[in-house]
Amino acid sequence: MKNLPNHVAIIMDGNTRWAENQNLDKSKGHKEGVKKARLAVEFFLEKEIDNLTLFAFSTENWGREEREVKALLKLFLEAINEQTPDLVKNKVKLNFIGEISRFDKVLMNKIKNSQIKTSQYDPKMNLNIAISYGGRWDIEQALKKIIKDLLKNKIKIKNLSEDLISNYLSTSSIPDPDLIIRSAGEQRISNFFLWQAAYSEMYFIKKLWPDFIEKDFQDSLDEFSLRKRKFGVETGA
Repeated sequence: MKNLPNHVAIIMDGNTRWAENQNLDKSKGHKEGVKKARLAVEFFLEKEIDNLTLFAFSTENWGREEREVKALLKLFLEAINEQTPDLVKNKVKLNFIGEISRFDKVLMNKIKNSQIKTSQYDPKMNLNIAISYGGRWDIEQALKKIIKDLLKNKIKIKNLSEDLISNYLSTSSIPDPDLIIRSAGEQRISNFFLWQAAYSEMYFIKKLWPDFIEKDFQDSLDEFSLRKRKFGVETGA
C-alpha cells in the first residue's frame, strides 16, 4: 500500500461501555482492551509501521474510582510481564511516556526494566505507551524545563522555536503522529497529543475498542492513503 503513515497513535476508548453493555465488571472491559492493544501491535508491526503510540491511561483517569484505578494499574503490570518477551522476540522497542513518577515502585521498576530489555536491538517498531499522560502536562513539564535552562543560560530566549519546544516534550525522540485513531464514537482529542497533533490526520470510528478487529485498522490505513496532506500549504488543484 502506498502512502502509509510513519507514526500511528490510538486513543483506545470504550472499554467501560463495552463491559456495561454486556453487564460485566469494568475490569473485564479493560482486559479485552489489552487484548486489542496486542492485536494493534501485531497488525501495525506486520504493516511495517515504524512508530505506534497507544493512549492507555490519561492524567484525568486518576480521578476514576479508586477500585477501578487499582485494577487498571494491576492490569498494566500483568500486561508488561506477559508481553515483554514477545516484544523482545519481535524486536519491538518499548517506551513509556507520561508522569511515570505517580506510580508505585513496583510498576515503575517494571516499566524501567521492560524498556531496558527492549532496547538491546535495532527495532522493527517503536511502541510508545502513553500512561499517566496528558497533553497539557506534557507542555507544562516542557515549559518548566525550558525556564530552568533559560535561568542557567543553557539556552537563549532568541533561540526559542517550535523545534526547541518539541525537544523538551516527552515525545522528543519520536516523530509527530501522522494518523490518530479514536474508537467509541467520540470526536475529540481529549488532552492527548495537543502539541504533536497539529497536522495529524484524525480517524474516528463508532466501534468500541474491545470490538476492534484487523479490518478496522486496515480501514484506517486505507482512509489515510486517500487523504492529501498539505500541512497548511496550498499546493494547487
